[in-house]
Amino acid sequence: QVQLVESGGGLVQAGGSLRLSCAASGNIFRLNAMAWYRQAPGNQRELVARITSGGSTDYADSVKGRFTISRDNAENTVYLQMNSLKPEDTAVYYCKVVYYNRYDFRYETWGQGTQVTVSS
Repeated sequence: QVQLVESGGGLVQAGGSLRLSCAASGNIFRLNAMAWYRQAPGNQRELVARITSGGSTDYADSVKGRFTISRDNAENTVYLQMNSLKPEDTAVYYCKVVYYNRYDFRYETWGQGTQVTVSS
């Protein structure tokens, strides 16, 4: 089993910054892609940013230039630096990790979510 622990959410004023962290632990033989998603009330969960094992990244158009995803492979941790936050960024943010066990079976797992609220 693999567990993801997210942290860093909270309440911030528009224009402010937050940094989310997601640490993976457990039976991980090899980490693959790591990503952040978000879900606002009444909306579907959407991809915010993704980073491959090689460090390639891609972002939702709505966050390009404001958010930065990064990872620390030694710590099995993915980060999301969020700058110039807007009220429309308000959502529950979830991390998702793709990993392989020692038998090369592929798994995906989700974090529990962390609330980000941006006030106007």
